[in-house]
Amino acid sequence: MKAAELPASRELMANLTLRELRGKYKRSFLGWTWSLVNSLATMGIFTVVFSFFLKVKPPPGDPSGLKNFAFFLLCGLLPWNFLSNGMTSSMSALIGNANLIKKVYFPREILVAASVASFDVSFLIELGVLAVALLVFGNFVLPWLLMALLIVAIMTLFVLGVSLALSVLNVYFRDVQHFVGILLMLWFYASPIVYPITYVPKEWQGLPLRHIYTFNPMVRFAETMRDVLYDLRFPGLTDMVFLVVVSAATLAVGMWIFSRLEPRLAEEL
Repeated sequence: MKAAELPASRELMANLTLRELRGKYKRSFLGWTWSLVNSLATMGIFTVVFSFFLKVKPPPGDPSGLKNFAFFLLCGLLPWNFLSNGMTSSMSALIGNANLIKKVYFPREILVAASVASFDVSFLIELGVLAVALLVFGNFVLPWLLMALLIVAIMTLFVLGVSLALSVLNVYFRDVQHFVGILLMLWFYASPIVYPITYVPKEWQGLPLRHIYTFNPMVRFAETMRDVLYDLRFPGLTDMVFLVVVSAATLAVGMWIFSRLEPRLAEEL
């Protein structure tokens, strides 16, 4: 995106984001309440399955002392939902706007960015509700909300980078959307969303398994969010540096892939 395009692009970005937000629950009776209902339903199902049937025990918050599987789950599930929704919606960000792309020139990246931004809004609303619930249960999260917002900002860069790459690749190779469905299923269970990271063995057949496991960015996004909201402590500096570097690199790679494939978008669509 050229510097001269930035002022007009900001206005277009805002309008497209509002369009995404308005269209998400258009003509539904509950409207934006569905954003909360979906999260609560998922939390309820996972809580029953993993807490009551599979007997997954959450660690007590350190130093908060909180021991509640539902809150432990939500602190990891909300970042996961943001990633999953961003990746899934990015597949149709360009294909669903084919007519617009063919008619007029504008920076195509904005379509993907607006889609991700709309889920940012949902993410922030859900985090706000989670923070209120934690306060009601005695977890004083207010001093830690700025750190939580910083994690959201870093994660937005990561999700945007992944989404830029997937959106343009899906135009050229429609199998990408099917591959991503399988990838998300594997990625979910390869991340500590429904189980504590301590369930992963430190070593396996001589390999430092847990150390290798932490190279999965979602491991650190989930764990840092739990650090600030569940444990009430600062995340480790190593974790934060890792997430900043990986997110910046992912965004750079996503923008590079997009820029390489963008010139022939109108033809492919």
